[in-house]
Amino acid sequence: MLTDIPANPLNPTLHWPTRPANYGKREKQASAHQRSAELQRRSLSQRSCFLGVETWAELVWERWDLGGEFTKTLYLKNVHGKLQKLRFKPPVTKFFSTLFPQVITLSPGTSFSMPVTFRPLERCEHQDTIEFQSKEGTFQVSLRATIPRHTLELPESVQLPPCAAHHSTTTTFTLRNASKLRTAFRWEVGDPFQLSPESGVLGPSEEAQISVLFRPLEARVYQQEASCAFGDQGENSCSLLLQGLSKYPYLDIRAPGEEKGCKLLEFGTVAFGSCLEKHFEISNPSPVTSSFSLSRLRRPALLESVFEYSLREGLVAPGSSVQVPVCFTPVEVDCHSVEYLCVSAPGALSKQLIKLTGFCCGVSTLNTLNTEHTEHSDGGASPAGPLVSLSASVLDFGCVEEGEQAMRATQLANPSTVEAQYQFDAGIDGHSVFSVEPPSGTVPPNSTLTLRLHFRPRHPIPHYRRLACLVMHREPLFLDVIGTCHSEQLKPAILRPRHLSMYLRHLARGLTFYPPDILSAMLAHNKLELDRHGALQIPEDLTQEVVPPDPPTAKTPMEEYFLSELVIARRPPGSPHPDCHVSVDPPELLFYEPPHSRSLTLTNHTKGKLCLLWTSSPDSPFSVAPATCELGPLKTTDFRVTYSPRQANTFHAAQLECFAIYKLNVQVLRDHCLSEEVTLCPPWCVTVRVSGHSFQPGREHFNPRCSLTRPRVVSHRLTARWHRDLPLLFRLGLEECPAVSVLPPSGLVQPGSHQVFCFRSTPSEELTDTLTIPLQLNARPKHTQELTVISVAEKPRVCVEGDGCVFFKPTAVGCVSERAVRVRNMSRIPLHYQWRMRASDANLLSVEPSTGILQPNESTVQHWHFAPREEMTYNMRPSLLLWPIQSQSPTNKKSCLFLRAVGVASKGSIEAGRAVTDLGEVLVGGCKSFEVPVVNNSSCPVSFSITVQQSIMDPGLTEEDCDDTLVLDLETQRGCVPARSRLLLRCAVKPPRRALYRWSLKYHTLNASGSEQGCAQPLCQVRGQGVFPTLEVTDARGSGAADGLSKLQLWDLFSLEPLNTCLRRDPSPLELTYRVPTRHSLRRCPSVFTSSILDFNFGAAPLGSEPSCVLLVFENTGSIPVEWCFLLPEDQQIELEYWAESGDFTPTELHHMRVQDNRLFSISPRSGSLPPGQQRAVQFTYRHEFGGTDRLPVLLKLSYGREILLNFVGVTVERDQPYIYFTSSKHTFTPVVIGGFDPPKQVYELYNGGALPLRYHVDTELLEQLTADNFGHPVLQCVTPYGEVQPGQTASIEWIFSPLEAKTYSVDLPIHVLEGDSALIRFEGSGFDSNALGMSAPFRMDPCLVPCTQRVPLPGQIVFLSQERVCLGDVPVCSRSTRLIFLTNVSHTERVLFSWNLTDKDHQVVEIHPEQGSLAADESALCILTFHTSGSPCFYQLDLMCEVVSEEALLQHDAAVRQWEREKERQETEFTLTEKELSSTGPSHRTHTQDTGVPEQKNTPALRKYKTLPPIRIISSSVLAGGPHEPRPCRAERRAQREASQVWRRPAPPRPALLHLGLTARSHSLREYQTVFPALFNTHYIHRQAFNTHHTHRLERTKTPPSGSSEGRPPSVNLPSLRQGPELEILTHTLISIIRSLLDEPQFPASIQNDRDDPVPYFTQLRPPPPPRPPPSSASQPSLAHCGSPDTGVRDGGSGVTGVPPLSPPPCRLMSPSLQPDSARRVATEQAGVAEEASQNALREERERKTEEAIRRFPEFGDLVEDVLMNTLKNLMTEAFLGELVLTARPRIIALPPVTPPSSNRKGSVSSHKMSRYQSLPDTAKDPLSGPKTNPGPDMPPSASRSYTAPRQ
Repeated sequence: MLTDIPANPLNPTLHWPTRPANYGKREKQASAHQRSAELQRRSLSQRSCFLGVETWAELVWERWDLGGEFTKTLYLKNVHGKLQKLRFKPPVTKFFSTLFPQVITLSPGTSFSMPVTFRPLERCEHQDTIEFQSKEGTFQVSLRATIPRHTLELPESVQLPPCAAHHSTTTTFTLRNASKLRTAFRWEVGDPFQLSPESGVLGPSEEAQISVLFRPLEARVYQQEASCAFGDQGENSCSLLLQGLSKYPYLDIRAPGEEKGCKLLEFGTVAFGSCLEKHFEISNPSPVTSSFSLSRLRRPALLESVFEYSLREGLVAPGSSVQVPVCFTPVEVDCHSVEYLCVSAPGALSKQLIKLTGFCCGVSTLNTLNTEHTEHSDGGASPAGPLVSLSASVLDFGCVEEGEQAMRATQLANPSTVEAQYQFDAGIDGHSVFSVEPPSGTVPPNSTLTLRLHFRPRHPIPHYRRLACLVMHREPLFLDVIGTCHSEQLKPAILRPRHLSMYLRHLARGLTFYPPDILSAMLAHNKLELDRHGALQIPEDLTQEVVPPDPPTAKTPMEEYFLSELVIARRPPGSPHPDCHVSVDPPELLFYEPPHSRSLTLTNHTKGKLCLLWTSSPDSPFSVAPATCELGPLKTTDFRVTYSPRQANTFHAAQLECFAIYKLNVQVLRDHCLSEEVTLCPPWCVTVRVSGHSFQPGREHFNPRCSLTRPRVVSHRLTARWHRDLPLLFRLGLEECPAVSVLPPSGLVQPGSHQVFCFRSTPSEELTDTLTIPLQLNARPKHTQELTVISVAEKPRVCVEGDGCVFFKPTAVGCVSERAVRVRNMSRIPLHYQWRMRASDANLLSVEPSTGILQPNESTVQHWHFAPREEMTYNMRPSLLLWPIQSQSPTNKKSCLFLRAVGVASKGSIEAGRAVTDLGEVLVGGCKSFEVPVVNNSSCPVSFSITVQQSIMDPGLTEEDCDDTLVLDLETQRGCVPARSRLLLRCAVKPPRRALYRWSLKYHTLNASGSEQGCAQPLCQVRGQGVFPTLEVTDARGSGAADGLSKLQLWDLFSLEPLNTCLRRDPSPLELTYRVPTRHSLRRCPSVFTSSILDFNFGAAPLGSEPSCVLLVFENTGSIPVEWCFLLPEDQQIELEYWAESGDFTPTELHHMRVQDNRLFSISPRSGSLPPGQQRAVQFTYRHEFGGTDRLPVLLKLSYGREILLNFVGVTVERDQPYIYFTSSKHTFTPVVIGGFDPPKQVYELYNGGALPLRYHVDTELLEQLTADNFGHPVLQCVTPYGEVQPGQTASIEWIFSPLEAKTYSVDLPIHVLEGDSALIRFEGSGFDSNALGMSAPFRMDPCLVPCTQRVPLPGQIVFLSQERVCLGDVPVCSRSTRLIFLTNVSHTERVLFSWNLTDKDHQVVEIHPEQGSLAADESALCILTFHTSGSPCFYQLDLMCEVVSEEALLQHDAAVRQWEREKERQETEFTLTEKELSSTGPSHRTHTQDTGVPEQKNTPALRKYKTLPPIRIISSSVLAGGPHEPRPCRAERRAQREASQVWRRPAPPRPALLHLGLTARSHSLREYQTVFPALFNTHYIHRQAFNTHHTHRLERTKTPPSGSSEGRPPSVNLPSLRQGPELEILTHTLISIIRSLLDEPQFPASIQNDRDDPVPYFTQLRPPPPPRPPPSSASQPSLAHCGSPDTGVRDGGSGVTGVPPLSPPPCRLMSPSLQPDSARRVATEQAGVAEEASQNALREERERKTEEAIRRFPEFGDLVEDVLMNTLKNLMTEAFLGELVLTARPRIIALPPVTPPSSNRKGSVSSHKMSRYQSLPDTAKDPLSGPKTNPGPDMPPSASRSYTAPRQ
């Protein structure tokens, strides 16, 4: 149902437009009704099951009225397999009521019916529920009462199929009336959608199918809402989303051939009348169905279409194709047919063309009608009709006696595949001397017909006639027949074929018009000469004097046939003709009507006297009188032809022959021996066609029955066939159409034969003539048929694209631009064409092809080239010459078409889009492709060639290296950039080495020939640096058994710094043997191609412990991607077949196989690819499954980069074996300056890799020997030779290296392990002379190369340190440094606790506040790290560990411990009675056992429910130390293990996560620090008190003589440490008893409370100054002898700083008061008082000043000020961290009160100034001896939290 439309299904990110406000309400209401109806139907059809109870999900009341009661029954059925008890809550509203609440008990399969009554009081919808409760849960049954409303159900949206633009598609959807009311609807929708029907009425629950029509006009996504108003008055509405997708159609043509711009379908050569069918395909590659239509392009007028296709239009489905069959039926022979079809689709952006071509070559016997041109086809083409030929062109009958006849045979061959119809134009009635049998017929294809020719001479003369053989659809064939007749009296010269060839030469030279005597005379007078063939010719020197007649032009056979029959016969008398010797008029005589005698005229056109001889047959009804006569030159004579038929009702027709011969030749014939062959001329045969009939008037002629093959011709040949056994007399009425000539015009067709007509017309050039020629049959007008002849004068007409204008785009000077122009032949004749250019344009403009042939309706593409020479605008006028192919002389009748060509020349240049292209870093040996944009801002295209110059900018390379071959490859060095466009020049760089390359690209512009012109112009510069792939380890983390190792230790164990150094170097050529990981070795230990070999040391761990996991972070620090791979030996080995394995392995190979087979070392992932700047964590794991040392060589391979061999080393220690893991057998101390007084302490670390604590001892005997060898100077001292190391912990041995000379000292010291193995370690140290080294002396601490921050988290890590290493560098002794460390909890839900685990040694120099705390989710804590340096120089390398544990895990552990303690207490107080007699006791015993949980005996198993847990015992770790691969234990050990497994141990606390914080520093003596670091000395505060104390202890230590071997040994070294055992238990019980006794004493807590309330005395650090001594003049002042020591201000013990100097008492003057008078005494007393007061004030001021100065010099005061400032900064940073203080806020300016001007009393000026300054100081400054009044912060040290008020006087 359509309620809401969440998103567009075509595009999920596109939302529909917002609907109106009222639409949502109506839609929701309609949706509610629809849902209710749906639920109603669903409830009626099926019931629901809730918690095993089957019932209705909803009860619906639909038809109800107000005030009534409507009851429905709710059935409950138990379908569960057990008893069900249900409680229910009745409906809440008053409209629904049911039974009183009760418990419904349903047995399996039973039902319960509950009536529910609905009492409506309001006409609205009501809704309520009945809730049922059972043990499994609750479910509800809905109660609904609805009112009838109009409701329609329809889909939310309708997706129409994709449609092409300007096409349509339809779909349907169902509209259902879901209400009980009759509902009318009406649709409203806009284009391009249409709904049908638009309106209607639906009855209750009736459905209607609505059809949607989608007809888009554009290609896009259509989304539109169709609104439907329904109801009685259309008060309700709903909408339907219509979605449609439209795309532009695209159709493609698939054909065998292709031309430029169109497809090509060639039919080849097809016989006339035949039909050849081919097809092409129209494919639809678009995703929408498209319609198409086929149409022909406009063709020339009167050009008939010979290509037919039945498929005019159709549909093509997406991805399919449609075949279009095309039939080629030619109607003209020797004709090329060309036609174009256009495939168009509505809405398509383009149209497709296909070219159809075919050639006609003949006919079949089924088609008796066809056409043929009267001229030749194009010169190069083979004959298009039947290839009929005669076996001989000349047939010689020789000499025949008069009255006899001769017969000769010749062959008529038809080698073509079509039948040939032929007919000889010769008489068959006996008038002709030469006759042919058969005169007409058909030659089958690929066959030969034998023709018999008869020679029946009637006059003793030579005979010669040229017989024409008319072949249908072919040019006429001519057969020259010659024969000579001799009589008894006359023996003429025999005519030979050579005489004919000579005659033809004479005819061509115009000599046949002269009689033989004239020719002989001219030859005798040298006016003629013989050529090399023996023929006569005019000499060259007489060519100008004697001008013979124009030689006849070359004629086609058809022209020759027409000229010999018609033109000669109809020429006016006396008009010369080059080929006409004798003419007759009229050439045709018809005897259809009287009179039966007609006259005809013969004309002599020669210059000699002729003899005319008629060859009439005596049996013929036609006769000529006179039969012979003589005719003078250029004379005319008449003859009478008479028609005398001997039989009535017959048709007659004949050809009357008249032979004309020179009279001189007749005279010479009498003695042919005297004749000259050179002047012998054969006779000319003149024929006259005669026809007539002998039907009497009124007699009906035969009804003609014939068929014409083509009633409508256009300059073609026509064939008529007679279908009866009667002859047919025909005549064409050419009088009405004088422009048309037909041969033969009349004649007789024998029964069953055919007659070929040849038509010829000369139409006018202006109009197209449509002529009608009457064909009269059997000499009756009523048997006349009309032939329509269309005479068209075809002019050469072509269509040139662009209306005769050719515009060239702007062209650069010297370049060539090309333009394609299509030329189409719009005439019906094939045309020759030729382009001509003006002389001025010949060098600028050219066209290809310049000449050619255009078939009718054919188009060709001409390619024009414009090559300007200078910058200007060119206007050129090329011309196109056209002439028909039939014209033999191309110089005549040529049509010329002028075109206009316009071109603009300009100068162009190019530039690069960027002047400098920086490629950055390129992989050495790789290939980096890039593109250089070449921009052409000019108006013409620019052709260019690129040259590259390379330079290597690396000072480390030699000149030979700089002469490398060019490593920048251009995809193309030549190209052309179009005008105002950009070309991307693709380049590739393959650097061979690591160096900085620079390439300079320059270009030359190219001219039309492709040669460079001008100077090279700079284009751009390309820079790139060849680099190898780089990889660097940026972080290391340990977990599992390696979690106790700090990052610095991991950095050393895994040789990460040397690894990074190796990765930064260039690979050697051997390392690049295999650029990518490859299996190349046949051995199990592959060969190594690298010299870089490093160790990856996993350390040591006990057997069976967690795997040692080390997480290394690899980062791609370069700018190219890097592919890396860790290759195990098995990854480098070529896999061999089983039979190829030798089976002999070395111990090393066996060890490697064991390690690889058991996967002791694993890497995850083994390979990968890193983009620039990215990092990847790789986990290395070593499993401790076998005891001993495991090694495995692993190759780190960077593709196209370095190879580094990593030796994985791991040690697994037996659990009962003490083991110290030494990473190396050599240790080197930091170089120390010689002559120093305070050599620094240095540290050597020992790592306990076993499972047991161990004690170590360093044998120092060799150190004593070294001291003795150096004159008693302790060069190397071991400060802590003894110690203990816990499992998985590191102990530090302190050393003091004090070199005596600037050399290297070395000593091999054994380090013994109690109950373990000893190791011999070589210690080396170097001394240096600072004076000799100067500034290069190694005083400074080496920079820390270990990263300070964590790059990647460990699995499950949620707490992180802001920095993991604190490097303080070089600091002075007795100084303090403070750093801020942040702990961050990244978990969103978990709360954690943290605690800094500092050792006693760490507490001496490090303070961290707070040391422990908690972190809520997403909370951070600020930890303040304070580092105190001792008084002696030392190297500090501390590893501070922070333990982090989850608070939830601790709570779970505490709960488990409490449960364990309760169980332990129960087991301690519980006992078991084992007396057997108690087993038969009564119920009391049973109850006791059940309450106490004591297990019962075996005889009462039914009463025992729980088994007592085993006692809790502590099992030593040695019992459980067995690993998975240890030997199988014995029975006793297995029993002990089973018992141990049954013991419920105390729950172990959750293992905390360790965070390592490394701290490194080096302290220098004050003198050395001031000398080496003078600028940094003022940045540190020196604790003078600590320095003086250290100095005093050092003096005392130097005064005390050494005490043998105990020198340098701390007093607590020999104290045993308490571990698990009886001593620890005794000490624990003793201390517990003492503490409990103190806690039980009531006075002890009270005393502690009172002591806590007492103020802490502040004078414990500062001694108050002594009271001032009274003046000596005062008698009341006591003596100063009892005052403190004059060294006031100097601390006990000689702090080394002097305070107030001692005051010398003034001399006391003792006088008796009675000796002086009162006045004098009074005056003296006043004076003395004034003097004493002044003296007292002066002394007080001086004492206060000196006291202040002394206090400022106190070390305690300096420490106090330092503590106050430090605590102030700490408090500020803490407030800033907590957000209580904004450090970036602007400071507030507080206005101070005005300063009081000084008093005029000069005496009080000093005191008042001091007082004002004293008042302006803060409280702390006013009283330097008083501490802060407020309680100190939590970050203040105890020394700053004491309060003390100094007494003032």
